[in-house]
Amino acid sequence: MSLAALSLSSPLTVSTTTKQKPRPPHNPKPQFTCSSLTTQSQSAKQHLLNLISDQERGLKTQNDTNKRDSIIKAIDAMAVLGRNNVTTGDSLSATWRLLWTTEKEQLFIIEKAYLFGTQAGDVLQVIDVDNKTLNNVITFPPDGVFFVRSSIEIASSQRVNFKFTSAVLRGKNWEFPLPPFGQGWFETVYLDDEIRVVKDIRDDYLVVERAPYNWKE
Repeated sequence: MSLAALSLSSPLTVSTTTKQKPRPPHNPKPQFTCSSLTTQSQSAKQHLLNLISDQERGLKTQNDTNKRDSIIKAIDAMAVLGRNNVTTGDSLSATWRLLWTTEKEQLFIIEKAYLFGTQAGDVLQVIDVDNKTLNNVITFPPDGVFFVRSSIEIASSQRVNFKFTSAVLRGKNWEFPLPPFGQGWFETVYLDDEIRVVKDIRDDYLVVERAPYNWKE
């Protein structure tokens, strides 16, 4: 109802000779509904997936600073959308397949596998929240695999602490154990039914998808 209408109809109307103090403009904060947030998330997610789609899991990004910056900016946008979500619950347990990363060690193995007469297949993170385990896995089809076992502890709504416990390089009829090395944490800044976006203690980034299978040792 306008001020003019109120002054004509209300018994509390002030004299027409009295000046009304103008009301300050009303600038409400924008309200975001669940549907609008979902739309934003899907748009931001698709933008990120488009950026990494031709980057060969991060190999091409290593020498392209502008592309790397664009991808990290897109990841930061995803983190803003997911900042109030719990990402360390049961939905974290899965076999996750690498789409893109900045982790130099993984990229080195992917890139140089040909030197050993093979090539890298799926690169995986296998997480079991209930059993507090994490396996980082690089496969070398048809029979080879390198994996690092870790124990994990949930530290917060988005952070997981991990500690490497052992590593194994395995072929068809042989296995070579390696000593454990290192510990740290990672934060899942975005998680849905399809992908997971991660930042870790070394400021490395990881984008993974739910694999269509469950990897087992």
